[in-house]
Amino acid sequence: MQIQEKPPYDTVYEWIGGEEKIHALVERFYDLMELEPDYAALRAVHGSSLDNARQRLFWFLCGWMGGPQHYTDRFGHPMLRARHLPQSIGGHAIGIRERDQWLACMDQAMGDTAVPEALRARLRESFFQTADWMRH
Repeated sequence: MQIQEKPPYDTVYEWIGGEEKIHALVERFYDLMELEPDYAALRAVHGSSLDNARQRLFWFLCGWMGGPQHYTDRFGHPMLRARHLPQSIGGHAIGIRERDQWLACMDQAMGDTAVPEALRARLRESFFQTADWMRH
């Protein structure tokens, strides 16, 4: 049996610093997507405006990290994989390139917004599992 040290907070939401920090992370993530050529394929699948994506990712991450359920209160269960299928409204194909660009962009945003390294490593793993599951 492996004993893991208890995280310093009850939820990732508390650990990251709540809504203000999640908002800063999401803003940096989408700013990088628009600025960095390395994320061009990822940016291309998001349409002409990122406003809707920024808001929805913020709402989603708040709940996903253990805070207020802004996303599910508005839209119900996220159904991430179904919402991102190419045939769904606003959906698009998610392949290895898109997955890897999303993960790299989020990791860079976490670094730029000073997410603590232990939390960043934990989120990196969780984001990979979710993003890889969403590939189709």
